[in-house]
Amino acid sequence: MLIGAHVSTAGGLVKAVGRGVDIGAEAMQIFASSPRAWRFTPPTDEAVAAYREAAARAGLGPAVLHAIYLVALAAADPAQAARGVESLTLHLQTANRLGALGLIFHPASHRGAGFDAVFDRFVANVTRVLDDAAGPAFLMLENSAGAGDHIGSKFEELGRVIRAVGSDRLRVCFDTQHAWAAGHNVADADGLSAALDEFDREIGLDRLTAVHANDSKRPLGAGVDRHENIGEGEIGLAGFNTIVSHPALAAVPFYLEVPGFDGNGPDARNVEILKGIRDAAGVAP
Repeated sequence: MLIGAHVSTAGGLVKAVGRGVDIGAEAMQIFASSPRAWRFTPPTDEAVAAYREAAARAGLGPAVLHAIYLVALAAADPAQAARGVESLTLHLQTANRLGALGLIFHPASHRGAGFDAVFDRFVANVTRVLDDAAGPAFLMLENSAGAGDHIGSKFEELGRVIRAVGSDRLRVCFDTQHAWAAGHNVADADGLSAALDEFDREIGLDRLTAVHANDSKRPLGAGVDRHENIGEGEIGLAGFNTIVSHPALAAVPFYLEVPGFDGNGPDARNVEILKGIRDAAGVAP
């Protein structure tokens, strides 16, 4: 179990490696472009080579990319859906070039139409991304917090998409805060086991490729995506001991997406807290 964190790529991809090392991260998550803009310029071959060399020299574990927030593959507007397909394709191609584990994206919303109504469109667009970005990197669906009309707070929805697409490259990133917000009591041993048993039935634990490790600002079942620093939220230190100790998660990399104790994102203190929980639980890094 490697403890990673989301780090900034400001100033270039290679800068992210140093930032990850500075906070003690064993793996890292990055944006390859602004998460709130469509514009994307693929990194040069020189930038990719420098990044890969620096990451190897630092001994960092698997990196993941996170997609931009504008992607909505279920959108009824063909132009908007097409932009999402193009964005995910470019970012997944970049993940392949960087030697990253994969690209994580939010399934977004069905905009009130209902999951069944957008299902075929969503599946076709995911399939198109995978076909157009061939390579070893995974495309990872992230479970949602359940707010509004968002797709993926139910494991059954993610499982249906995966079975319909039929590609081994389509995986899942399990976000602890989103699961908590959607009503899964992951802070409790029985609640976590029930959630992961459901995940296994509907999706398959072999598809679980990354964990977003985030505490929650809001109570269980609130349906709101609000992250908190490890031990400062509703899940708490005891809850993360439960999560880290579960055998189904022992070999899955964890990536922090917390606000940071100084408000500037994942920091050394959060990394050390989660490493301490892992070490106390006797889980191998």
